[in-house]
Amino acid sequence: MPITVDIDVMLARRKMSVGELANRVGITPANLAVLKNGRAKAVRFATLAALCEVLECQPGDLLRWEPAETGAAADGAARGDGHP
Repeated sequence: MPITVDIDVMLARRKMSVGELANRVGITPANLAVLKNGRAKAVRFATLAALCEVLECQPGDLLRWEPAETGAAADGAARGDGHP
């Protein structure tokens, strides 16, 4: 997925544990882990807002877009040979 979640970065900057963040945001540690590990398909704006409030950051500090490989580069990478 081209959206990367950087909760780990903010946790490290705030010297906060996953358990503490989950408790303060009001979600389960398991659900936070799904989001943190990039396995979530969606995030509620209310959850994003709570994360930003607790971590004292902006949504862009937690989420970033990375373009997916396309065309020949992706085809070569899929084959593992690096050639189109």
